[in-house]
Amino acid sequence: MKLLRRKEGPSLDDRLTALLEAARLAEGRLPQELVAQAREVSERAGERRSLSVDHTVAALAGATGSGKSSLFNALAGRDLAAVGVTRPTTSTAQAALWDGEGAGALLTWLDVPHRHEVEAEGDLPGLVLLDLPDHDSIELTHRLEVDRLVELVDLLVWVVDPQKYADAALHERYLRPLSRHSEVMVVVLNQIDRLSATQAERCLADLRRLLEEDGLAGVPVLGASARTGKGLPELRGLLEERVSRRRSWAERLSADVSTAAARLSGAGDEAVSAGTPDGARLTRALSEAAGVPLVVDAVAKAHTHRAVAATGWPMTRWMRRFRPDPLRRLGIASGTRGEIVGRTSVPPPSAVQKARMETAIRDVGEAAARDLPEPWAAAVRHAARSHDDDLAGALDRVVATKSAGAARRPRWWALIGGLQWMVFAATVLGAVWLSVLFVLTYLRLPDPPLPTVVEVPWPTVLLIGGAVAGVLIALLSRIAAWAGGRRRARKVAKALREGVDEVGGRLVLGPVSEELDRYRSFTEALGVARS
Repeated sequence: MKLLRRKEGPSLDDRLTALLEAARLAEGRLPQELVAQAREVSERAGERRSLSVDHTVAALAGATGSGKSSLFNALAGRDLAAVGVTRPTTSTAQAALWDGEGAGALLTWLDVPHRHEVEAEGDLPGLVLLDLPDHDSIELTHRLEVDRLVELVDLLVWVVDPQKYADAALHERYLRPLSRHSEVMVVVLNQIDRLSATQAERCLADLRRLLEEDGLAGVPVLGASARTGKGLPELRGLLEERVSRRRSWAERLSADVSTAAARLSGAGDEAVSAGTPDGARLTRALSEAAGVPLVVDAVAKAHTHRAVAATGWPMTRWMRRFRPDPLRRLGIASGTRGEIVGRTSVPPPSAVQKARMETAIRDVGEAAARDLPEPWAAAVRHAARSHDDDLAGALDRVVATKSAGAARRPRWWALIGGLQWMVFAATVLGAVWLSVLFVLTYLRLPDPPLPTVVEVPWPTVLLIGGAVAGVLIALLSRIAAWAGGRRRARKVAKALREGVDEVGGRLVLGPVSEELDRYRSFTEALGVARS
C-alpha cells in the first residue's frame, strides 16, 4: 500500500518508526503510561493502515440532548437511531454506510455491530458515519465506548447545543487533549433554530473563542438544526470534501503520532549539552581506593629487596630470606612464574578513600546530568553507579595484572650474582691458602714458594681483595637496584593508571556515555516523530 506523504518532512511511515524508537529508548526512563501510549499509537496505526483506506470513518459525538442522533438520522435520510431528549438512548455505536462494500473488516476492528446501508448521494460514497453514545452519560459503559472510539475514528464531528457547548467536561476531557487533531475535527452547534440570528452568531463566536483556547483555532464550526435542516448542506458538503480526499485516516494517524510524541517530550527532549565529567579526578580516586600508591611503593622496595638477594655478598645475602617480600606480602606475583594466584592481599580502601571514590563517581553523574530533564538526569546518575559492585573486583584485577611485570628479574642480576660467587670463591681460596700456610708454620715445616703481588702474598690479596670487591660490588648493585626500582615503579604506576582509567571508563564513564547517547537518540527520534 502506498502511503501518503507530507509535502515536506518525513513520511508517516518514518514518523511512526521514529515514535516507536523513541518509546523504546524511553523505556525505564519515562513513566510507563506514556511509553505504553506511544506504542499503542504505533500499533493502532499499523492496524488502521492495513484496513480499507477507501473509507472515511466519521463519528458524531456529543452530550446528552445535543441532538447528534437526530443529526445522524438527518444525514442518513431516514430514522436509524432512536432520539431521546433528556435521557441517553444510544448505548452502543451504530454505523451508516454510504457504499460500505469492503468496510466490513474496518467496522469489525472498530467493534461496531449495528450497521446500516444508506443510499449513496453526491460524493459521500465511502463514508462510514457513526452515532456514538453520550460522552456525559450516567452509564459508565457508554462513556467508555465513547473514549474508545474517539481514539480510533478518522474524523470527529462534535455536536454541541446552545445550553452545553461550554461544558468543562467536553473541553477538558476531549477537546483540549485533541488540540493537535484540528485537521480531523468539525464542531457543529446544533439546535440553532431555537436561537435568534443574533443569539446564534453570538454563540458561534463564543464557541470559536473556547476552541481557540483549547488550541483548536481553525477548526470548522457550523451552525445547524437537525429539525429544520438548516446548516445540513454545509455539513454534508464538508463531509463530501473530506471523504473525496481519502486523507482523513492519514491525517488522524499523523495527529496521533504528534500527540504521542508531545506527551513523551513533556518529560524533556531539549538537545542540551551535557557537562564534562572530571575523568582525571575519577582515576585518582579509583587509584587510591585500589591501593595503587601502596603497590607502586611495594614495587620499588621489592625490586631492591630481590636485587640484594640476587647480587649481594654471598656471606650476607641469606639474611634477606628473613625479610618479607613487599609484593608477595600484597599477594602480587606470588605464582611460581610470577603469575597471579587468586585475589591480591592489597588492603581494602579506608573510609576516607572510599568516600573520595564515591564522591568522584557521584560528581561524574552530576556533571553529565547537568541541564538534562530530571527523568533522564536520574538515569544518567544511576548509570554512573550501575557497576559499583563490580568496581572492587575490576580494580583488584588491574592491580594484579599490571603489577605482574614487576616480578621479572633483570639479566644483569644473574651476571652480577655469578661475579659475586667468583669473588666469593677467590676470597675462600685466599682464606684456605692462608690457613694452609698457618698450619705449615705452626708445624714448623718448610714454607712453600709464595707468589706475591707487589710484595703482598697472593693468599692475602685473594682474601682481602675478594672481601673488599664483594662488598663494593654489593654496594654498587644496591645503588643500581634502587635506581632500577624507581624506574620500574614509575613504569608500573603508569600501567596501573592506564588500567584504572580503563576500568573507570568501562564501568563509570562508559555507562554514562551510553545513557547520554540514548538521550540524544531519543531527542532525534522525537524530532522526526513530531515533524
